[in-house]
Amino acid sequence: MLLQAVNDHLHRSGIKITTGTIVDAAIIVAPSLTKNRDGRRNPQMHQTAKGRQWYFGMKAHVGVDSRTKLAHAVVASAANVHDREALPPLLHGKETHVWDDQVYQGQREVIRARAPKAKYRNKSRVRAKAEHVF
Repeated sequence: MLLQAVNDHLHRSGIKITTGTIVDAAIIVAPSLTKNRDGRRNPQMHQTAKGRQWYFGMKAHVGVDSRTKLAHAVVASAANVHDREALPPLLHGKETHVWDDQVYQGQREVIRARAPKAKYRNKSRVRAKAEHVF
């Protein structure tokens, strides 16, 4: 809701989201002993492994405009949610190109269903633009 208001403001100001989207995710680490007021762990936080390292927390999934490097979509999830599960809402639907990493491999049907004109790319040089958001 808030991001949509920001996107609307940018559009009114002459900045528009283009037809290329880069998707990526980052782990937001929290102390593993974090508890809520009831003395329980926050049910929205879980642990996940990245490489050989374990993390506890949440994930931020983003859809980033390939030209302006502005985030046009953000999804928060528990850290154990696979990146591909957050893919559909990261696409605005008018993409002609979608860049991602190996985590999203095999998601062509999902991309095609959400953005029928999109070509699927996997180029680290372009994907590095999404890191600026984090």
